[in-house]
Amino acid sequence: MNDLALLLTPEGRALLDEVRDTEPARELAVATRLRRDHPAELVSAALGQARLRQRAVAKFGAEDAGRMFFTPNGVEQSTRASVAAYRARRLTELGVTSVADLCCGIGGDAIALARAGIRVLAVDRDPLTAAAARANADALGLAELIEVREADVTEVDTAGYDAVFADPARRGGRGRVFDPEAYSPPLSWAVETARRAPRAALKIAPGIPHEIVPPEAEAEWISDGGDVKEAVLWFGTGAPGAVRATLLPGPRSLLGRGLPDPAVRPVGRYLYEPDGAVIRAHLVAEVAEEVGGGLLDATIAYVTADEPRPTPYATGYEITDRLPFNVKRLKALLRERGVGTLTVKKRGSAVEPEELRRKVRPQGPNAATVFLTRVAGAPTMLIGQPLA
Repeated sequence: MNDLALLLTPEGRALLDEVRDTEPARELAVATRLRRDHPAELVSAALGQARLRQRAVAKFGAEDAGRMFFTPNGVEQSTRASVAAYRARRLTELGVTSVADLCCGIGGDAIALARAGIRVLAVDRDPLTAAAARANADALGLAELIEVREADVTEVDTAGYDAVFADPARRGGRGRVFDPEAYSPPLSWAVETARRAPRAALKIAPGIPHEIVPPEAEAEWISDGGDVKEAVLWFGTGAPGAVRATLLPGPRSLLGRGLPDPAVRPVGRYLYEPDGAVIRAHLVAEVAEEVGGGLLDATIAYVTADEPRPTPYATGYEITDRLPFNVKRLKALLRERGVGTLTVKKRGSAVEPEELRRKVRPQGPNAATVFLTRVAGAPTMLIGQPLA
């Protein structure tokens, strides 16, 4: 709390501007110089905040990250700005004009909601985190739309709001928490709170078991740039039981149609690697139907087909070679093809990509992708190129 209070003073803000672009290797020299004219505590706080801002650029962009205030946990756990903006758009499309943002953290989602024109009550029980959220609303000119309250979210009355957004903490003293009932507060509390609200969105870990999704909720898995970021349980959308995978940027959403698992079939000329959100949402069958394909193996989410049918929900490859797993044969084939840039992907294989690269030592001007997988249960290597 004291560090943040120091940084919010005129001297602290000026020092933050001065150390904005300090590289890690220069921190000691910069700190030594600045301590001649500024309190040591303030210099340490400014350099620490500069490091956090630099880390936050990947989530918030340089402009916002350069003005916001972060805690170490806030950088790690806050929602990526693109994902928060997408969710805020969904809420506005549902007619939401006010949201109770429970477990708001440093305010990443509250900022996106306010920028969408939604009035926000942002609640967090940690004093420093709530203070950072308040400072961020002010720094980004959103204080009129964001009320920050330091409180226990389980004691907050949300009755006056169109919707509830909850992001229970999924990290504890020993790291990431996988049991939803070990969230803080537990998922069961968040679900009951959502059921009482006109509309709600609960941010949860993407690895949540499908069987514990409430039947009245819509479940959505979201990826950004190919990386799975989160799952969201939506209430009050008019689509109970729906499952979707949403890919950003876009957005592009693939809705589940309840298709049976695809059949296993022989390796075709093309291989499709579904996006991680599609896999987490159990919508590989929908992708297989789009590309007219089937599975290489009943337990692996690679789809094979005979025709090139581009889809935004999977990356396509043209397969040129199929080999039983054999490092010597792979090394010889790569040498023959002059492959120096080798991308190694694996599903259903215990071999580590870096280990394989060391063994085959690719050299040459060409590029290729090798898939370490199983075909009808047998360890197999498929070599190919991404579709243009």
